[in-house]
Amino acid sequence: MRAALAAAFVASLAMLAACASRESANVYGRHETGREQTVRFATVESVRQVEIQGSRSQVGTIAGGVVGGIAGSSVGEGRGSAVGAVLGGVAGGVAGSAIEEGATRKNGVEITVKLDSGELRAIVQEADIAFKPGDRVRLVSSGGVTRVTH
Repeated sequence: MRAALAAAFVASLAMLAACASRESANVYGRHETGREQTVRFATVESVRQVEIQGSRSQVGTIAGGVVGGIAGSSVGEGRGSAVGAVLGGVAGGVAGSAIEEGATRKNGVEITVKLDSGELRAIVQEADIAFKPGDRVRLVSSGGVTRVTH
């Protein structure tokens, strides 16, 4: 039984890792390669630390439910085991959803820039590139997504 729990837990972690969101200026999805992007130049006006909410897909809920159901089924015998499995599955689903959100949460920055045209724009992305007011930057846009880079 413990081996099954361990295997389910490892599988759920692997699924959570696969669901990680990509809000980085340095990470592109496979579908984004080879596409033309618009480039604009700007100056950083301000940078503010923010938190990017994690994902809440069905993966965490299902994985947690499976693990909780297996763990709960080991409680009691007969009907007690069935009730334990149901309660464990529900509790595991709630916990799995919360774990997924926490595991995929990221530190981010809100970068306010002044375009060379004088317009102001604010872009939120992962905090994997350092920016400071006065930096000259590029805004790279494609398909409604804009990234700020040096």
